[in-house]
Amino acid sequence: MGIMSKIISGGGQNTTDEYIDLDIDGVETSRGDAGMSVRIATISGQQDVVDIKDAVYDGDLVIADITRHTTSDSTMERIMDDLRQVAEEVDGDIAQKGDDQVIIAPTGVGVARRKLN
Repeated sequence: MGIMSKIISGGGQNTTDEYIDLDIDGVETSRGDAGMSVRIATISGQQDVVDIKDAVYDGDLVIADITRHTTSDSTMERIMDDLRQVAEEVDGDIAQKGDDQVIIAPTGVGVARRKLN
């Protein structure tokens, strides 16, 4: 299973221990400073939205785990409203993947609604 499959998959909770730093010694990279980072978050409650909003305002893409809530939960409805507002304010995008993840994209980034395969 590839790293993106692990990030986007719906199975279980992911911790930072599950991510591996790849050894790229001897590999020449020319990317310079990245203009955007992909950030991973878990939404346990309304307080977690502040960090996600800050990341999106700073130009980062956020993949948030929402498995602790049901989509009909009133708290989750408020959280989703806040995140939709942020995506609209920065002219970004927001999409929910299944019942367990939300992707919030910054300015100039769209979330494709069709899978590659």
